[in-house]
Amino acid sequence: MATSTLVQVFICLCFVVSSSLATTSPRPILQVTKDATTLQYLTQISQRTPFVPVKLTLDLGGPYMWVNCERAYTSTTYTPALCGSAPCRLLNTTSCTTGTTCNPPVPDCFNNTCGHGPENPIANTGTSGQLGADVFKIQASNGRNLVSVLTVPRLYFICGNNFVNDGLASGVTGMAGLGRTGASLPAQLSTYFRFDPKFALCLSRSSGAVFFGDGPYTLLPNVDASSSLTYTPLIVNPVTESGFLGDASPKYFIGVKSIKVQDKRVSGFNQSLLTIDGEGRGGTSISTAAPYTVLETTIYKALVAAFVKAMPKNVQKVANVAPFGACFSSKNIGSTRLGPAVPSIDLELQSKNVWRINGANSMVAVNNNVLCLGFVEAGTDFAPVIPVIIGGHQIEDNLLQFDLSRSRLGFSSSLLGRSTTCANFNFTSL
Repeated sequence: MATSTLVQVFICLCFVVSSSLATTSPRPILQVTKDATTLQYLTQISQRTPFVPVKLTLDLGGPYMWVNCERAYTSTTYTPALCGSAPCRLLNTTSCTTGTTCNPPVPDCFNNTCGHGPENPIANTGTSGQLGADVFKIQASNGRNLVSVLTVPRLYFICGNNFVNDGLASGVTGMAGLGRTGASLPAQLSTYFRFDPKFALCLSRSSGAVFFGDGPYTLLPNVDASSSLTYTPLIVNPVTESGFLGDASPKYFIGVKSIKVQDKRVSGFNQSLLTIDGEGRGGTSISTAAPYTVLETTIYKALVAAFVKAMPKNVQKVANVAPFGACFSSKNIGSTRLGPAVPSIDLELQSKNVWRINGANSMVAVNNNVLCLGFVEAGTDFAPVIPVIIGGHQIEDNLLQFDLSRSRLGFSSSLLGRSTTCANFNFTSL
């Protein structure tokens, strides 16, 4: 059965949608804050009966939402997903766990429930878990400010545990998966509320938002960040990182054809690394789990060498500050509206458009006197499956729209040039 058909069956089995929802203009929205200690992007939803606030770490490439059910999960509306049901097929899982049947059902007392393994890409851990559903509440906006609160009677998620929760920010009890699957938050919300499958991510160094559905995405002072998007195709990687062919990766990939520093092409690495091969290796993904862009060793060394060479001669290179490999005295580096006045980094895309990374997104101030190039080298113990992972710092104050109906990414480039930031959405009600 096709995935699109399964999504419809999934939703029909879960809840009855009133006809008024089809014409409802408010769209779900997540308010985001950045944790200063872990650099994770956090959000909060309400779940269960009675409602409980649940703090989650955003995972752009995560296949679904998972919640730590070992942290006193209590609800009168929790429902397990039975083995062989449409929700289980949507997750492409054949795992079926058995145990004691409870009445009413609770997460740690299950029988004939389909299983799936929640993963924590920050700590690189995973465990076993069960699929279930519960009441879910989320804020809604008209694209300019908050207007209401929306409720989904049954939103499916995976039960995690304390082990997979390790490494997440203080107070966080799960992850909000926004990935390219039929069970992610964008997929479930767009199907239930009947809007096109698209969402927009707008993060900053302090806060931000995830907009579900189409624009406008209006930031103070009255700037519609969706009005000047440039588009490039989203590429499907047909192989998951675990190596299963036919089980497509939930991560978002774009086609980067080359990298330039100050308009000069970066060489010194195998350009084929930028293309996904038949085993699912290669290419460029976008991640909120990585605080900085992570590059395969040869790409990283070539970029650092090109950047150091392009720096003005009067800028002094200083001792590196981990985890960065190129740091400079800020004494002779000027300031612009787009951040420190340093060489630009361009990602030339499959669409022939260019994603330009200016100083605000390329440099990290490690103290008052030192700026470092905010890219890091992937671990050298083994070759990374994905040689280019665009991380959080590089996408801050850039609006990214993931349009799954057209399989394309819309990107704004830095909003600092339009005198606004992703922290400027008005999270107050009318």
